[in-house]
Amino acid sequence: MRFSCEKAILQTAVTTAGRVVAAKSSIQALEGVLVEAGPGGLSLSGYNLETGIVTTVPADVSEDGAIVLSARLFGEILRRMPDDVVSIATEGFSVHIQCGPTSYDILGSSDEDFPDLPRVEDGTGLTIAQGALRSMIGQTIFAVSDNESRPIHTGALFEADRGELTMVAVDGYRLALRREGLLSQEGSGGLSFVVPGAALKEVEKICADCDEPAAVTQGERHVTFQIGDTLLVARRLEGEFLNYRQTIPQNNAIVLEVEAADLQRSIDRASLIINDKLKSPLRCRFDDGVLSITSKTAMGSAFDTCPTEGDGGGLEIGFNNRFLMDAVKAAPAARVRLELNTATSPCLVLPRKGEPDNFLYMVLPVRLRSAE
Repeated sequence: MRFSCEKAILQTAVTTAGRVVAAKSSIQALEGVLVEAGPGGLSLSGYNLETGIVTTVPADVSEDGAIVLSARLFGEILRRMPDDVVSIATEGFSVHIQCGPTSYDILGSSDEDFPDLPRVEDGTGLTIAQGALRSMIGQTIFAVSDNESRPIHTGALFEADRGELTMVAVDGYRLALRREGLLSQEGSGGLSFVVPGAALKEVEKICADCDEPAAVTQGERHVTFQIGDTLLVARRLEGEFLNYRQTIPQNNAIVLEVEAADLQRSIDRASLIINDKLKSPLRCRFDDGVLSITSKTAMGSAFDTCPTEGDGGGLEIGFNNRFLMDAVKAAPAARVRLELNTATSPCLVLPRKGEPDNFLYMVLPVRLRSAE
């Protein structure tokens, strides 16, 4: 195998494919990237048996071939090389890497040791703008569960119907929901599948903040994301996802509006004396036109207020400070609507009335003790 490629292009490709490479594995090939040179250019693949990434870049290929190189070593070599054209030639498993006056000779391994990535054939799919997909993941991923006792909730639910994609994440304490319009959708029926959170984090990194399309294809056991010249394939999570529609309270008695930035600042101030060792809920009191937030730990106490529009009737309710902050921060709006009912029912963070219904965050309350 012989080829040459711009260092910056090759380095980016190795970094992208290397994101899913196993740090340590009983299968040595899974610690490497598969480098394949052919008529279509240069293809680099990483795979950890759960998620795979294949990215293709232009290269001047003079001799076809394939080899597996250590992802860590190959990446470090490219990072230290000068900004020039990198030339790579293989002789058996011996690999010569040259860039300007700098050269390395390392050992690779057989491409036959690299497991085949799953293929999704005859699947149904959808197309969405990369920027929209990226924001949807970024604004829901925090609510994906890390509790392996319910594996289905360690991913996010994708539901596509009537030209709209809904993404939902739940972890038992909160719910995050985002909606965006699709560029296209195959078939007349709806699509529903769950994608692991770890794979979605990689999709978010690969997507650019642009209107270029990202194609998502659902197979029987896997789902693929085609983003430009990069393909990510992930194993679908199987099981029964929470019926989230039934968990969202309707007809809440208290409806308020608040500037998201003001609420974030108030939560941040009241959270200053809370940490992993000194845990305490935020005591939130909703009165007419004002929200008062109090916290108390062994370190001391904190108090702050935030102006609101509407009357909370003196409702006092407790929240985990981080969960409430995550929901308000993720909301893609400068001003949000809060809906509440009782001290033991969830708080909803929603768009203002009359604005597109494209997000919903639900945070469960924390029971307050009289001493808090």
